[in-house]
Amino acid sequence: METLISAGQVLAGPPGQRTADGAVLLDGPLIRAVGPRSEVAPLASPDALRLAFPTATILPGLIDTHVHLAFDAGPDPVGTLLKSDDSELLTAMTGRARQLLRSGVTTVRDLGDRGGLAVSLRDTIAAGEAAGPRILTATAPLTLPGGHCWFFGGEVDGEQAIRDQVRRNIRQGADVIKVMVTGGHLTPGGSPMWESQFTEAELAAAVDEARRGGKPVAAHAHGTAGIMMSVAAGVDTIEHCTWANGKGFDEPVETARMMAQHGTHVCAAISADWRNYAAKYGKAIADRLLARVRWLDAQGVPLIAGTDAGIPDAPFDDFAGSLELFEHLGFPRERILALATTEAAGAVGLREHTGRLAPGLDADLLVVDADPLQTVAAFRAVKLVVTRGRLHDIEREGQSGACSTFGA
Repeated sequence: METLISAGQVLAGPPGQRTADGAVLLDGPLIRAVGPRSEVAPLASPDALRLAFPTATILPGLIDTHVHLAFDAGPDPVGTLLKSDDSELLTAMTGRARQLLRSGVTTVRDLGDRGGLAVSLRDTIAAGEAAGPRILTATAPLTLPGGHCWFFGGEVDGEQAIRDQVRRNIRQGADVIKVMVTGGHLTPGGSPMWESQFTEAELAAAVDEARRGGKPVAAHAHGTAGIMMSVAAGVDTIEHCTWANGKGFDEPVETARMMAQHGTHVCAAISADWRNYAAKYGKAIADRLLARVRWLDAQGVPLIAGTDAGIPDAPFDDFAGSLELFEHLGFPRERILALATTEAAGAVGLREHTGRLAPGLDADLLVVDADPLQTVAAFRAVKLVVTRGRLHDIEREGQSGACSTFGA
């Protein structure tokens, strides 16, 4: 079935592609045409569904490149996880996927879950049996015995165990391999967040085995030494990239330039809670944590947007709040949109499927009742979300409390 969606403007992506009084024609799960309404509308068949939003904006669906659907974003997400059986956890993850969808997110990378539940949810959503974004899942992240996020089940010790776990994840259906290169604050008793958990040879083995299986690698790395090893090993994305050294923070220009040359993307994974960092960590540390994003950009390191949704105070329904950090740091709004669409799609291997509006690409888009080029807060005014041609009436869903398919 065809669907014609028109609006006051279409931001097709990449930056600069703005069409006033525009329209997008969908043919099943794919985009058939994009452009001025006067040119696109005549292409629609007489029985096409026609939706008009004269004061709104049509844009590509948003991509959150770092979430944890297995966490509840509460004060003790690990405790809640450990108390939940797989059935309870999958039900909760399904609800969080709907929250992401309602906020305009049509694709996510889930970078750590238990028992392959995100694979099950991914396939259920892809089959149209549940509402939610496209999911790229890492299954169980690789970590040391008792290391950061051991509770997901990816504990390994030594190069052979690392290779075995990578292969196990791929067999389970992983889209990306996640390696906890350094420690993290969610795992009491584990390595400090700046301390490396693996040797350079072990990390190289993980990347090599992932490449053999045709999978990209995402490296959780807060510490400077771990970041440097990750870059040398050839990972595809670095998550957090805090440059911590145990006493403060580094600014290794040469490593950053190498990242720029290699196209190693960074997801700083900062949620809408960034405004509270000063109260939590002190103003000096908060300023440094946020300023590193601008510093990385100044070194030419490619950035992508992600929220770390699921950890404490990192909600699933406020991607706009995370993107407002870039606005606060002075990034142009067209660039902010690209970080969450075209550039994110390229970084996670979906450039030929989503991230922009073009004929032949998946019909992933949203309609917001405001102009994102005037304010990032426009992303909170979501009226309609489309995932691979499936239309979700967000306003009706908000009234009913359940996910609705438009016209159903």
